[in-house]
Amino acid sequence: MNEISEVLKGTREASGVSLEEVSKDLEIPLLVLEQIEEGNTGAFKDIFALKENIKDYAKYLGLNPDEVIDEFNEYMFEKTSKIPMKEIEKAAREKASTEENEKRFASPYTKAAPKSSDKQFIIILIVIVVLVILAVIWSIKQITLGNITTNIFSIFK
Repeated sequence: MNEISEVLKGTREASGVSLEEVSKDLEIPLLVLEQIEEGNTGAFKDIFALKENIKDYAKYLGLNPDEVIDEFNEYMFEKTSKIPMKEIEKAAREKASTEENEKRFASPYTKAAPKSSDKQFIIILIVIVVLVILAVIWSIKQITLGNITTNIFSIFK
């Protein structure tokens, strides 16, 4: 990252542009540009935003942004590939426990509705079908008096 920072800072100084001008033109806070020129990646929480700022800054200075980003990616790979596996596992466990705690303490208004099972749906559907069949049988029985079948006209005689 120091190489990238030196190239960006050297190119800016060689072109006679102040850091304040770059900040104003790119709408990137001055502090962010200072941290980039110092090579302080630890000051950034969002590496993707840092990458976009570096790309915009390189493009602004007339450098090839793709080459600068490739160099940044190599730097990040070297830095992150040296993280011990134990630390990665520890971070994963902490994240999982944090998510579990968030689920446990969630408000009833923000909790997701529990998924109903297909069995419940099928049982309800069967009950509805049986009730409809019973209603049809009952209505037929009401129309049929004994063995004499009546129709609508015979009822009004």
